[in-house]
Amino acid sequence: MIFLKKKQIPLNHFFPEGFVDIHSHLLPGIDDGAKNIDQSLALILEMRSNGIKNFITTPHVLGDVYPNSSTTIQTKLKEVKQALISKGISDVSLKAAAEYMLDEQFTELLEKDDILTLKDNFILVEMSYFNAPFNIYDLLFEIQLKGYKPILAHPERYNFYHHDINHYYNLKKAGCLFQLNLLSLTEHYGKGVQKTSEKLLKENLYDFVGTDTHHQHHLTILKKIGTKKNLKNIEHLLLNNTKLL
Repeated sequence: MIFLKKKQIPLNHFFPEGFVDIHSHLLPGIDDGAKNIDQSLALILEMRSNGIKNFITTPHVLGDVYPNSSTTIQTKLKEVKQALISKGISDVSLKAAAEYMLDEQFTELLEKDDILTLKDNFILVEMSYFNAPFNIYDLLFEIQLKGYKPILAHPERYNFYHHDINHYYNLKKAGCLFQLNLLSLTEHYGKGVQKTSEKLLKENLYDFVGTDTHHQHHLTILKKIGTKKNLKNIEHLLLNNTKLL
């Protein structure tokens, strides 16, 4: 037991100074993340205690399920930032983008250039967990034609790609960057996802990481990633978040 503890790294020593979490659901009441402002603050403050002080939070933009607009997101962002100020929290940087489902509504937003970027021209996108869009490569082309750079959220969670790693290589060749969910390093999403994340890491296919925090349970599980092995495997990605975003 003592030997195992020596391999554990507290999260506030795991994340490098200036680390930016580019994937989370911290704005209150607009998706399946924080339900109210109190939950938003509780999540942010716990993540702050874990060494994460910079956030580009990414509420879902998903058809009629989460029909968030840029205005809705920015309004909620202002609400949380004001709450942080009222609590005297001045060392947290909070910005907002979105996690865009690659669907018809996204195509309409893309045509209107109504897109919230992570930074510069980077945008976070996702697919259905059931199947990829039939026109996935056309969509990736259109995104880049518009001048944006797509970052695919949690590619390891798309089970329909698990049987053939060539799907991932094809997406990368099509100009898609990959963001690893840190919880995928545990069995939280299942052993298949964990195994695929390890394979994609070994193949050096990831570009960035994110916590994808929705609620308190995610932060409880997040503590499990603090091992020397994980740090060795993803340190370059943690630094990518710091340097590039």
